[in-house]
Amino acid sequence: MSSTPDPDPTRIAFICVQNAGRSQMSTAFAERERERRGLTDRVGILTGGTHPADRVHEEVIAAMDEEGFDLSDRTPREITGEELRSCDYVATMGCSTLDVGEVGEDVEVRDWTLDDPDGATPERVREIRDETERRVKALFDEIESAEP
Repeated sequence: MSSTPDPDPTRIAFICVQNAGRSQMSTAFAERERERRGLTDRVGILTGGTHPADRVHEEVIAAMDEEGFDLSDRTPREITGEELRSCDYVATMGCSTLDVGEVGEDVEVRDWTLDDPDGATPERVREIRDETERRVKALFDEIESAEP
């Protein structure tokens, strides 16, 4: 049995329609989990939207700032089918227009069915943020347990 590390990192994409709320929160939490767990070389993270907004939602920036994340400089972006097909996991936020044909059969797609924080009260945005963090941590727990 080889003790050399897998040369291909596990790739995760967090996507939603606008890439301005839930997927941005997920990405920030995933970047922190990757760093905390020492998986920087073994986990790649992508984010994007099917119809990206011009900017991250203000209420999301405020809620994430409370947790020490500065999302004010992030810009929503479109994600391509090629990027999605390169992933091991794709987490949609409950608003995606994805179908399996776009990502391929080898990609594990999970729909987290999170409410849209756009226009929500600060309390509701915090609840969505906290649920997002729980789901990201659970995904990283799963990824770590699957590693040889």
